[in-house]
Amino acid sequence: MKLTLNRKTGFERRLIAWKSMDDPSPGDYVHELNYSQGLPQYEVVQVHVHSKKYRTGQWNGVQFVGCSIAPNPFRVSAFVYTETEISFMFEIQDRQLFSIMKLNYLGVVQLLVVNRSRSATWNAFLELPSDPCDFYGRCGANAICNDSLCECVKGFMPNSLDEWTVHNFSSGCKRTIPLNCSKGDGFWEIENVKLPDQLEVTLYRSMSLEECKDKCLKNCSCTAYATSDVRGQGIGCLMWFGDLIDMRVLEEVNRVQTLYVRQSASKLDAIRDRTRRKIILVAVMLSSIIGGLLLVGTAFWGVKHKKKRIRIGGLEITKEDIDLPLYDLAAIESATSNFSNDNMIGVGGFGPVYKGILQTGQLVAVKRLSKSSGQGLEEFKNEVLLIARLQHRNLVGLLGCCIEGEERILLYEYMDNMSLNYFIFDQEKSSLLTWQKRFDIVVGIARGLLYLHRDSKLQVIHRDLKASNILLDGDLNPKISDFGLARIFGANEREARTKRVIGTYGYMAPEYAMDGIFSLKSDIYSFGVLLLEIVSSKRNREFSHPSHHHNLLGHAWLLWSEGRALEMMDECVHSSFDRTQVERCIQVGLLCVQKFPEDRPTMSSIIYMILHCGLVLPEPKEPGFFMERNSKYFDGASSKRDSHTRNLVTLTMLEGR
Repeated sequence: MKLTLNRKTGFERRLIAWKSMDDPSPGDYVHELNYSQGLPQYEVVQVHVHSKKYRTGQWNGVQFVGCSIAPNPFRVSAFVYTETEISFMFEIQDRQLFSIMKLNYLGVVQLLVVNRSRSATWNAFLELPSDPCDFYGRCGANAICNDSLCECVKGFMPNSLDEWTVHNFSSGCKRTIPLNCSKGDGFWEIENVKLPDQLEVTLYRSMSLEECKDKCLKNCSCTAYATSDVRGQGIGCLMWFGDLIDMRVLEEVNRVQTLYVRQSASKLDAIRDRTRRKIILVAVMLSSIIGGLLLVGTAFWGVKHKKKRIRIGGLEITKEDIDLPLYDLAAIESATSNFSNDNMIGVGGFGPVYKGILQTGQLVAVKRLSKSSGQGLEEFKNEVLLIARLQHRNLVGLLGCCIEGEERILLYEYMDNMSLNYFIFDQEKSSLLTWQKRFDIVVGIARGLLYLHRDSKLQVIHRDLKASNILLDGDLNPKISDFGLARIFGANEREARTKRVIGTYGYMAPEYAMDGIFSLKSDIYSFGVLLLEIVSSKRNREFSHPSHHHNLLGHAWLLWSEGRALEMMDECVHSSFDRTQVERCIQVGLLCVQKFPEDRPTMSSIIYMILHCGLVLPEPKEPGFFMERNSKYFDGASSKRDSHTRNLVTLTMLEGR
């Protein structure tokens, strides 16, 4: 495949999307080369409004700086950039493979590959844009996208704090201190970044980086500069004037580019002072740690490594097993005003949850095991021994515990926005969650589950995934919590069975609720229920409809079968959402709640399906428990509404000898 432009004749080979999946007339998008100023780059442009959807980033002599394509032995690519021709070509080395490049009607560039010796199915080898940060200008001006989140460049602040609070980043950032060209501005170095778009740039091909810096300093309108060709020691100068648009943190395989952003002298000094203070603080901490280690080593030598043992119920463990800070009961009583009702922020099967402030000033959530708890010591042990070994940005952090007398207490990082159910099931609060924010929450939960299922040192099944166990921090980022029911699986373990079924009706997979069989696919089912609840802002178990008696899963299945899936969308976000993205999420949710575990996708497949809008998804089969709300089995069971932090139901399986 070769995309080319003859600079003498003007002949250009570009991709034009179809109008729709079934209409081959010219559509809304084109994939074309842009070399009008600066360095050449490929762009996906929506023709009628002349709006960019995606750009590869500039050709820097080695690669298109913002195109996340890892080296691959099966593919050879080349870029030609001369006075007469600009072209990009790639070939698949394996002769058994055929490949095509396609721009679909949604504006997604796809590299499709088929193995003629094995099947006739075309598979997506590459898709661009490939993640939220790939979408053009996602973070607005003077901001950088990193893992779907945005942050202002140092020396800048959000134009609208209100919009950024709800994760609407389109307004971008502005300088905290205006530039003053006469007082000696400087530059702040940003490594491993996709260079800004070339809206107002000047290119000098033979200038060194130092000469580039001097030239930018002498021009008060110059806002940033970078090396234009990174081969060898680097040569060439690219200078920006005005706002910096469409930047992102680069994938590891692309980390070869540095941008130098102009800062006022006073702001640069402030940034350097903060950095210097951090270095001093780290040095002091290291000195203290080393001194502490020496003292600890001496103490261990003196007591001959004597270990203090702690008994929790019938289990005796050491402090080393816990691997967590142990807090005195007095310190926790002080932090929570002696467990004052005014500090209580939730009540569940485990017991009450309090907001507390440690002596260090840190806010914490304090879970206190009630003596009449429906969970008990087993779940407490599980959290103490398990969650401390798990660390991920989408898992809640366990900060410590207290085991003193009859008290069993856990300390978590405090979440400003409580849990997800306080938002999606409240008519007023649900309006605060835009579709993009809901989508980001879905992706965050999925990444947390992928870590539990595949990427952590342990393979963990959560077993109680639900809206009230998804906590939201100050930026509404999701964090999976409550690992009291979690189970660790061995590398070769596929499923297990229990006679003590514990979980939350509406989220439990059929095979688990009915037969006590659980596996990774049990969590997938719960995730599917949660995904459909996030889309609709309706509870699965409490859903009702005048024309049928199905729960939310059955309702979603009926609408999907009739081609009316979008009707289940929360009315609060009807004004602004991506239709294709919503339909894809509903379809993925239905794939997750299919009746049989083997039909449900894995967590890695779910993330890939959600993020790649051009991928053709399988048709979902009938969900499990879609008549759940009226079944005798469930109506005869005793359960409580999931209004706080726990809605546990325990069943005991009876078997004959």
